[in-house]
Amino acid sequence: MRINKFLGECGVASRRASDKLIADGVVKINNKIAKLGDDVDPSSDIVTVNNKPIRLTEKKEYYIMNKPKGYVTTVKDDKDRKTVMDLLPNNLKRLFPVGRLDYDTEGLLILTNDGELTYKLTHPKNEVPKTYLVKTEKSVSEEDIRKLRNGVYVDGVKTKKCNVKLVESNSKYTKLHITITEGRNRQIRKMIEAVNNSVDFLKRIKIGDLTLRGLNRGEVRSLSPIEIDYLLNL
Repeated sequence: MRINKFLGECGVASRRASDKLIADGVVKINNKIAKLGDDVDPSSDIVTVNNKPIRLTEKKEYYIMNKPKGYVTTVKDDKDRKTVMDLLPNNLKRLFPVGRLDYDTEGLLILTNDGELTYKLTHPKNEVPKTYLVKTEKSVSEEDIRKLRNGVYVDGVKTKKCNVKLVESNSKYTKLHITITEGRNRQIRKMIEAVNNSVDFLKRIKIGDLTLRGLNRGEVRSLSPIEIDYLLNL
């Protein structure tokens, strides 16, 4: 769909007025300034006007998945790997995943057609806390935990201070709960590598205070009204 038509159907402005908004550079598609004649996919692209997310009027749906290993968090994969969409019933195929979990990472994944919520949960400026259960290949020392809490260098940039809670430790491995407010690529794995260790198991267990609440691997359920309200007001 052409971007000016999309803006018109969303009720932002007439097509002519939408063309002016585009020319003024206030319309973005996936955080890139839109150009006249650009196409937009209403089911997956995030469109903003003056940095406010815009979507077609439709019934908003909210689901939570306990993502298993072996699936990529995308709608389609150019390498023909299994995606989280393969775990959804056919009537939920118009949803899209919020953010990403690595192929080898398990855990809490939100799926929705609410672009505004997606923007809120994924934009770094909002600093939405996400908690992970991490099992390391080797034991982690108290000094290493202190380093993780205070920030370590990942790809040349120091991570923000974060919450690290010791869950279990012995001579062979350590289990930690790590809560971060950033969303950098493979951040948890790279943080552990920065203290000369590696991740054996990684699972996202919370977004804010939202948990999997007994959801088995690969299962999906709709969010309750209370849970939806909580996310919308984060």
